[in-house]
Amino acid sequence: MASEPERLGGDDFVGSWSAGSADLAARHLQRRGLLNDALATLSGLFVGTGIVALLVSFHLPLGWDFVASVTLSLALMFALVIYALPAHPHRRFGYANLVTAFRASLVSLTFATVICFESLAATDIALWTLVGVVLFALALDGVDGYLARRYSQESDFGARFDMEVDALLILVLSLAAALLDKAGLWVLLIGLMRYGFVATGWVWPRLNGELPPSFRRKLVCVLQIAALCIILVPFVTPPYSTAVAAAALSALVYSFAVDILFLLRQPVET
Repeated sequence: MASEPERLGGDDFVGSWSAGSADLAARHLQRRGLLNDALATLSGLFVGTGIVALLVSFHLPLGWDFVASVTLSLALMFALVIYALPAHPHRRFGYANLVTAFRASLVSLTFATVICFESLAATDIALWTLVGVVLFALALDGVDGYLARRYSQESDFGARFDMEVDALLILVLSLAAALLDKAGLWVLLIGLMRYGFVATGWVWPRLNGELPPSFRRKLVCVLQIAALCIILVPFVTPPYSTAVAAAALSALVYSFAVDILFLLRQPVET
């Protein structure tokens, strides 16, 4: 009885095995190169953000808890990026993800400022600086998408990374609005609604369905950040800040309602 290599043809069998091994080795090297590229990019941003946090703490009434908050929050975000990296289909981390990671650094600085600056409400220059940083992060929101298209590096990984940074920024800004008494505690719903939607999907799987691309969804996201920035401006106080927050929350509720109805109307898979 012929052996397996003989039945396949000895040379064909060896050639097929060698080609498969070479392909596996190439994929391994590609993934390793991607990991090294991502680690180098994120490590550089992490160190740079830490240095900025130190410099800020020397010039503003912020203690070591500010520096710790920046580094810990950014380390957590970047750790999640590395955890999700296998879903990235390209050889390089990419310019688009670099911009998104830089925006994550800005979010970590914003978060630490909000929770550590005890006299934030009484310091106009701190509020204006905070608003300026957020507006800069918002201006970069379209840059990462442009770069992804420009260099053919679009991916679900990059889109999800960008979305999570936006969601966290909105949560931080809604927390700032609540702490500054710009609106009632209900303003936190602006930042928590997206996370509540995800949590509901854990117990109601129909909400985990895939949503089609939507300009309305992107527009509402930008409006939330813009509205919260307006609220944080020193001279915008209740009842005007409350009205802006209420309008932003209404738009967000409408957007989520549209998506939820779409998912509920989809046929149940059997």
